[in-house]
Amino acid sequence: MNAELIIERLFQSLISGDRNSARQIVAEARSGAPSTEDLTHQIYWPALEMINTLYRSDQLTALAHHYATRLLRVLVDQAQSQYRQSPRRNTKICMFSGTSEADELAGQLVADLIEADGYEVFFAGGGIANDEILSEIGEQRPDILLMFASAPADAPNIRLLIDTIRGINACPNMQIVVGGGVFNRAPGLAEEIGADLWARTPQELLEKLATGQTRRATADQRTVGRNRKATIPRRTAAA
Repeated sequence: MNAELIIERLFQSLISGDRNSARQIVAEARSGAPSTEDLTHQIYWPALEMINTLYRSDQLTALAHHYATRLLRVLVDQAQSQYRQSPRRNTKICMFSGTSEADELAGQLVADLIEADGYEVFFAGGGIANDEILSEIGEQRPDILLMFASAPADAPNIRLLIDTIRGINACPNMQIVVGGGVFNRAPGLAEEIGADLWARTPQELLEKLATGQTRRATADQRTVGRNRKATIPRRTAAA
């Protein structure tokens, strides 16, 4: 499978809203991919990142971006039903994303993959207030709080949420994981705000979730807001 060529062809179909062409390209790609999961990792995720990068740099119109994200969501939905389901890991994840269509699509793509990999996933998307997230954590008692595909505007509230969780010792055994979005564009941010684990891509996230269960943030790791008293903000937080 020539992933680079497929992404280029698929990208043109996505931004023009050509649904038939997109389906034909995916059908061809699927015949050469080892698995549907590989198709998602090697084609859908890079295509989504390309779409978002070009849109942020004003190289895509709003219309093209809407066409692309909504059509890609259809393809991601179809892929999910074909994922191989791994044995359950007895690990619960509460997951949130940014509020934009593209952020929620990235979050959904990741949620589908980690669920297929054996995790129990509760994915709420974006736009959820920190106090609601804290309440849900208290009720669900997840093993992992995952905030993936965040916008720059989300970062301060994610930091405040981490501050609060640490300050009130909510779910002391819970691991806090972040990735994608602003964390990819700001190297070191995830570590500085006190996340236990972080990843750039869905593939890297799966690997780190499997091998880094015991990793926790150290006192000297966190450099942002270290002396700030934790509060429970009312503003929306997305991860």
